[in-house]
Amino acid sequence: MLRSAKPRLRALQLASPRTRLPVRSFASVRTEEKDPVELDQITTLPNGIRVATEALPGHFSGIGVYVDAGSRYETPELRGVSHIIDRLAFKSTTKRTSDQMLEMLESLGGNIQCASSRESLMYQSATFNSRVEDCVGLLAETIRDPLITQEEVGQQLDTAAYEIGEIWSKPELILPELVHMAAYKDNTLGNPLLCPQERLEVIDRNVVEAYRQTFFRPERMVVAFAGVNHQEAVKLAEQYFGDMKSAPVLSQVGSQATLNTEATEGQSTVASTPPNVAYGASTSQDSKLLGKIPFFKNLSTSAQHSAQHTDASLTTSAFSEPQLDLPAHYTGGFLSLPHIPPPPNPALPRLSHINLAFETPGIGSEDIYALATLQTLLGGGGSFSAGGPGKGMYSRLYTNVLNQYGWVESCTAFNHSYSDSGLFGISASCEPRSIGNMLEVMCRELAALSASTGYHALKEGEVQRAKNQLRSSLLMNLESRMVELEDLGRQVQVHGRKVGVTEMCAKIEKVTIKDLRRVAAEVFGGNIHNPGNGSGAPTVVLQEGLYDGEAPSQKKSFGWGEIQERISRWQLGRRGKHVSYARGKRNTNPNTSILLLEGVADAKEASFYCGKKVAFVYRASKDVRGSKIRAIWGTVTRPHGNSGAVRAQFRSNLPPRSFGATVRVMLYPSNV
Repeated sequence: MLRSAKPRLRALQLASPRTRLPVRSFASVRTEEKDPVELDQITTLPNGIRVATEALPGHFSGIGVYVDAGSRYETPELRGVSHIIDRLAFKSTTKRTSDQMLEMLESLGGNIQCASSRESLMYQSATFNSRVEDCVGLLAETIRDPLITQEEVGQQLDTAAYEIGEIWSKPELILPELVHMAAYKDNTLGNPLLCPQERLEVIDRNVVEAYRQTFFRPERMVVAFAGVNHQEAVKLAEQYFGDMKSAPVLSQVGSQATLNTEATEGQSTVASTPPNVAYGASTSQDSKLLGKIPFFKNLSTSAQHSAQHTDASLTTSAFSEPQLDLPAHYTGGFLSLPHIPPPPNPALPRLSHINLAFETPGIGSEDIYALATLQTLLGGGGSFSAGGPGKGMYSRLYTNVLNQYGWVESCTAFNHSYSDSGLFGISASCEPRSIGNMLEVMCRELAALSASTGYHALKEGEVQRAKNQLRSSLLMNLESRMVELEDLGRQVQVHGRKVGVTEMCAKIEKVTIKDLRRVAAEVFGGNIHNPGNGSGAPTVVLQEGLYDGEAPSQKKSFGWGEIQERISRWQLGRRGKHVSYARGKRNTNPNTSILLLEGVADAKEASFYCGKKVAFVYRASKDVRGSKIRAIWGTVTRPHGNSGAVRAQFRSNLPPRSFGATVRVMLYPSNV
C-alpha cells in the first residue's frame, strides 16, 4: 500500500507551487586606495611656526616638535650643547619640579622622548587620543619654560662624560662619528654629535640658555601631529606656541649668558699631532679635528679649551644668521686612530676597522632614490647572522665578501643624507693582517657599481630585488606611529612639504641600471657638485688592531700614501691635498704631455707629492689624445740615479674615453 502511495505523493509535490526563499546578497563598494599624503595639511602661524598634520586614524596619536638645531649649526662657543640640551628635556620647569614632571609623563602613558641629530632637535610623543592636549602642553612646557638649574646641568654633564666613555670603547659606534669629522673637517656636518671632552668643563646653564636663545625661535620650528584633525591641531599649536616671538640671533641674551669670547682670545692651546693622525699628507699642528674627538683632550687645538666662566654676555658676531646657514663643505681626508690592544678574552677576535666614504648629493636631489637602492643592493652585515631568509643574504657584500673571505668579520654599506650633502661608503672589520686586502675588496665592490660590462656589472635581477627590499622596508617602517610622525615633521622641516609614500615608491621603481651606474660613477669618481664645493677626495678612517704580544712600534702602519694609491688604482675619488694642481701649455714632446685639473690653479709649475713622500715640480701640458685628465697616479723612478729628471708612469681616470690610457710624465725635482 505504501509502495503504491509514493507515485501519488511525488505527483502532488510536483503539482504544488514551490516556495522560494530569498537569497542574501551584500552590497560592496570598491574605492581607490588613497595615499596618506592626501590627508596631510600644513598651516603656518603668524609667528612663523609651521603646523603639519597627517590625519590617519588609530588608537594612538603622535605629537612632535622639530627645531632647526643640532651639531651642524653649533659655533665654537656652543660646541657640544646639542648633546646636553636633549638630556635636559622633561626636567624641572617654571611650573613643575622634576619629580612632578616625571609623574606627569608616567600618567600620560605611551612614549615620549627627545633626541638631537646633526640637523634637528626632536621632541616626540605617542599618546592616547584622549591625552593629546595634555601632551602638547607638556611639550610646550619643557621647550618654552625649562628651569635649567645648574645642578641639573651638572648631572647631565656627568652622564655625558660616561656616555662618551662607553661610545669611545665601541668602534662600531664611534667610527661613523669620526667619518663625519674627517669628511667635513672643522665645519658644519663635521661638528661632533657628542660633546667634546674639553667642553664639559665650559658648558653651564648660561651657555645652554645662549643655545636656546639662538635656535628656539618660531621660524625654526615645526609642530607635527599624526592621527589628529588639522583644525584641532592648529588650535592647540596656537594655544601653546602662538605667542612665541621671534628675536634676533642672540641680540638679547641678557646677563645670564656668561661665556666671554674675548677672554678666550689668544689662549688656545696647540698640541702636537701624533704621527698616526693625518689629513692628506699633512701632520701640521693647526689641525683642529682631534680637539673634537672624545678623550683627545691632551691633543686638542680647540680655541675654546681654556674658556673661562665670566659674567660678560655672548657676542652676537659669533652667531650671525649667515653663519647658521653655511653650506656643508666636504673636505675628505684620513684619520688614523691609536691601535686597539688585544682583548682580555682570548676567545674574542682581534680586529682592525676601516671606513671608506665619498660625498653624495643632498636630500633634495632626485638621485637619493638611486643611492638608497645602491645601499640596499650592497647590503652587508656580520659574518654570523642568525635567522631565516629575507635578511639581505643575497646582497653583494654578503655574496662577494662575507661568504668569500673568512678573515672578514663584518662589512656593511652606509648612506647618510643631509639637507645639502651626504656620505656613502662601506664600513668593515677584519683580521689585522688583512687590512690592506680589506681596502682592496671595498674598492672593488664600489668600482663595480659603475661598470657597464663584465662579470661584476649590475644585473637586472639583483637591481629589482634591491628595489623591492627598499620599498618593503619603507612601508613596514611607516607602520609605526613614531616613524610616521618623524617622517612628517622632518620632511616639512627640510622640504616644506610631505613627500608621500606612493610618490617615493614610484620613484624607486623608476630607477634603472643606467641611473645606478651614472650615480655610482659621479659619487665614487668625486664629481658631486653640492653648494659647499666639496673636494671629491675619499674619506678614510682607520683603526688597526694588535695581536697578542705585538707592540704598536713593531706594527707596520697602513699609511695614507699607500691608501691613496690603492684607492686611485680603482679610479675612485680625487687625490687629496698632497697634489698641487696647475694649468700649462702643450709640451712638444708627446711622451711627456699631460693636463692635470685645468683651472684649479694658475701656476705653470707646481709641487707634486708622490708615493715616495718626495716633492717634485712638474710642468703640465695636454694629453697626447687631447683628453683632459683630472687625476694621475703611479710610481716614480729615477732612470739616471739620484740627480736629473725623474720619470713617472701614471694612469689617468677621467674622462671615460681615457680609462686605462697610460701616459709618461717628466717630473723635475724641486729643492729636496
